[in-house]
Amino acid sequence: MTKRNPVPWFEIYVQDMRRAKAFYEEVFRCELASLENPDPTDPSAIEMWSFPMIEDGPGAAGALVHMEGHTPGRGTVVYFSCEDCAVEAARLASSGGKVLKEKMSIGEFGFAVIAEDSEGNVIGLHSME
Repeated sequence: MTKRNPVPWFEIYVQDMRRAKAFYEEVFRCELASLENPDPTDPSAIEMWSFPMIEDGPGAAGALVHMEGHTPGRGTVVYFSCEDCAVEAARLASSGGKVLKEKMSIGEFGFAVIAEDSEGNVIGLHSME
């Protein structure tokens, strides 16, 4: 069996793609890229914007997804890697999100922030500093 990362892909479901895209681009200072609709029979069924990724790099790639019948929730928490999670946390409020738990030590595993995005999803920020 090939060794792999346990999570190869993630999707964050959103209600308002424009708002969610602006939130993630501002907080993480990146540009999301439009992905082709995987359902060619219904061009309006799904809208996807992917986070920047490194081809064959470590970690998981993923996207924001707007799809009828799928709504944001408080289920699985996706943790985003940061140099210093306090930097991204400082941009949350002005981008439409909020900090639920300020930067905290998680011992030998670094630091984490628990936050809510512009769509009501709970996300995590992680750094070693």
